[in-house]
Amino acid sequence: MSKIKNGKLYEEVEFGWGNTIEGVVNLLLEYKIRGKLVYGEFNQHYLYSDTVDMDVAYKAITGKTKTEFDEGQRKSREDVERRDREHEDKIPELEQYWMKRGKEVLAEDKWKLWDEIVPVRLRDLYQGMELGNCLSIVEILGGGQKGDVDTLEVAKKEIDRQNHSGMSYGLVCSMVGEFSDRGKEFVEYVQ
Repeated sequence: MSKIKNGKLYEEVEFGWGNTIEGVVNLLLEYKIRGKLVYGEFNQHYLYSDTVDMDVAYKAITGKTKTEFDEGQRKSREDVERRDREHEDKIPELEQYWMKRGKEVLAEDKWKLWDEIVPVRLRDLYQGMELGNCLSIVEILGGGQKGDVDTLEVAKKEIDRQNHSGMSYGLVCSMVGEFSDRGKEFVEYVQ
């Protein structure tokens, strides 16, 4: 589709899926070198071959120049790496805490499996977040009798309050199913 802007006629180009800001700008600059007036939409922003440069595109799309954006990304990566190192350093202490906490909440026949999964869960994507989520639901379910809909509803509200992604929701449900005598009943109720 063609578009007129400031008295100039631009032809539209499509930017394929997976393009980066840099890739789009470089493509537009190639058109500029060839003397072609084109435009394209990237992340709901229109970019034009005769007026684009890296900072113009980055500023329009991210609100920052490329240098500012790159610096923010670098700081963000460093922050994540720092938090990961801090978490890794705390794992022995966290293992002890969660194993003890599991023994306070879970039936004795579940302790061995709990102790086996604690180190695994602490080293996964969620860094053990699901351990506390699981135990809070197991505690709620422990306060009710089989078929007690009120307790199931309170447990459902708890898992909803935890604000899970689809993957973490499934993981917590699976853990509750394994560690609570009412776990399978709970999983059926929330599905």
